[in-house]
Amino acid sequence: MTLLDLSNVDADCIAVPHIDRLRATPSTHPPRILLLYGSLRERSYSRFLTQEAERLLKHFGAETRIFDPHDLPLPDGAAIDHPKVRELRELSLWSEGQVWTSPERHGAMSAVMKAQIDWIPLSVGALRPTQGRTLAVMQVSGGSQSFNAVNQMRVLGRWMRMVTIPNQSSVAKAFHEFDEAGRMKSSSYYDRVVDVMEELVKFTLLTRDVSAYLTDRYFERKESGEAPMRRMNLSAVSS
Repeated sequence: MTLLDLSNVDADCIAVPHIDRLRATPSTHPPRILLLYGSLRERSYSRFLTQEAERLLKHFGAETRIFDPHDLPLPDGAAIDHPKVRELRELSLWSEGQVWTSPERHGAMSAVMKAQIDWIPLSVGALRPTQGRTLAVMQVSGGSQSFNAVNQMRVLGRWMRMVTIPNQSSVAKAFHEFDEAGRMKSSSYYDRVVDVMEELVKFTLLTRDVSAYLTDRYFERKESGEAPMRRMNLSAVSS
């Protein structure tokens, strides 16, 4: 097919994907993973699961940060220079991959989890705090196994332009799955968490050095090219 068959395409902005663009020099630093959890309870199973995930990630060679959502204001309830908001956004920019873990509340992710995601914007000037980063989603439930929260977080991950890995974890009757010290017991649920963290590290290693190319889009190239032209036209009209 030639561009003669694509009359609506801007020839200066379209590019044919090429395997050579995906052959980047591998980074040597540990994968940087940010972990978010969605509960403020003292005995929080989503926090316990997050801490268990962090132990596994460290074993797999990752550098990790867990964000503490205590004192994070509600979205639009404070200025963006609020210390907790600034901390969260800086951690998101630092990260190359993320883990989101939420309890299921009323068949959905928790408000604490959603507030954290809402404070991370799609873009800040030319910077995109989440675009191209990998994402693993997990949930804990008080009753039988459900996938409502992880499904919702997948939708949000796609909206935030993240690379959400195929695997996920949903821990049912979480109060049975952790001991008094907050450590997760041996079970098929625990084995799944191991699988998810291993997969997250693999996908992060695979994509982090080529994420800029993977997220380079025709529409945005075309739009950025049209912006200077619009300014020139406006200048000509006003002169």
